[in-house]
Amino acid sequence: MFLDIHTHQAKQERAVVAIQSLSLTESTFLAMPKTKPISIGIHPWYGKLEELPKNMKYLSVLARQKNVKLIGECGLDKLKGETMESQLQILEDQVTLAEELQKPLILHCVKAFDELIALKKRLQPSVPMIIHGFNKKHEMAEQLINQGFYLSFGAAVLKSEEVAFAIEKTKHPFFLETDEAVVDIKEIYTKVAEIKKISLDELKDIIFANWKKIGL
Repeated sequence: MFLDIHTHQAKQERAVVAIQSLSLTESTFLAMPKTKPISIGIHPWYGKLEELPKNMKYLSVLARQKNVKLIGECGLDKLKGETMESQLQILEDQVTLAEELQKPLILHCVKAFDELIALKKRLQPSVPMIIHGFNKKHEMAEQLINQGFYLSFGAAVLKSEEVAFAIEKTKHPFFLETDEAVVDIKEIYTKVAEIKKISLDELKDIIFANWKKIGL
């Protein structure tokens, strides 16, 4: 089995455990999947501060479903969405909910790593915080890992030497994903196994051990 920790594709492939990411503002509450593994949260692109009480009321109900494995994607984005102050409040409420439910967070972060680190230090959540689609240099990976974050790598590893180097040096538990890319998760696994100089089966074992390590 392959684990795809973050995808926006609804289809389920054979031999792949794929965690489909749903945005609270995009999903219809009655049609939300009841069995396949999903994550659900308020994406920073779409979250509105004035709608936060209503949305958190819905999210606190939906997130309790057994098939909801992660809260998110949620996070911070300096290029799109509301003000950073508003985004921080929306994210903080979701971190609080994740802590209450003891479910990990899957995070979107664009040009706001300092703010994300500061929020984590202030709230000190016990649940894992996974930054999805990591595509920065090794130095940034190390900084985030040292702050207690987990990283998930996607299709960027197929085309970026910097990302390939970052994952080569990452010893801390990490995950792999397809996100919105039109690429087979098996292709990403094959590339990462090559970078790590291990077999595909060894890599799959590592990823699922990481999954188990965070309590899922």
